[in-house]
Amino acid sequence: MKIVQFTTLFLLSFVLIAAGNLNNNTETNEAPVWSIDKAHSAVQFKVRHFFTPVPGSFDEFDGVIRFDPNNLEGSSIDVNIAVGSVNTNNTDRDEHLRSDDFFDTAGYPEMHFKSSSVRQTGENSYVAEGSLTIRDVTKEIELPFEFLGAMDHPRRENTTVAGFRAEYKLMRTDFGVGSGSWAMTAVVGDEIDIEILMEVLNVAS
Repeated sequence: MKIVQFTTLFLLSFVLIAAGNLNNNTETNEAPVWSIDKAHSAVQFKVRHFFTPVPGSFDEFDGVIRFDPNNLEGSSIDVNIAVGSVNTNNTDRDEHLRSDDFFDTAGYPEMHFKSSSVRQTGENSYVAEGSLTIRDVTKEIELPFEFLGAMDHPRRENTTVAGFRAEYKLMRTDFGVGSGSWAMTAVVGDEIDIEILMEVLNVAS
């Protein structure tokens, strides 16, 4: 009887240890986390007003970026942008953009992108497939981006610095940005040109 109990306990311990090792392998399969260096990053856009492209930016953003070109299965992007931080260098226009005529920041304070997969399309070129949510509309998109490189940070010990750049075009009316007369595109264009520049840091543990 004691032999049976000992054997049972041994097998149970082995199963628990194996499960623990499997969980650890699952965790280590994730690509390293890169924190966004906001002082050297930007989310910028241009939209046509009548005939002229007008530039702007969103000045507040955060998220979790996991990336390793040798481990794309474990790579992912999850980023939030505070819509109320819109900045076109015109106070009245920015307040109008925050209103329910456009973004309705009171009801929808953030836009959100979360990737479902990352794949390589060329040398240092990648595409993140995932869902983009603006206001109450979520659409599946493919966000192309370029990996600009990585190196040891010369001024921060045990830190790697890297860079990314992404460009994307979307139609604001697809996400319900612009209601009433502002849904028409004669004054404010429909197509939005977006450029995302990210400098990111990884600190060795």
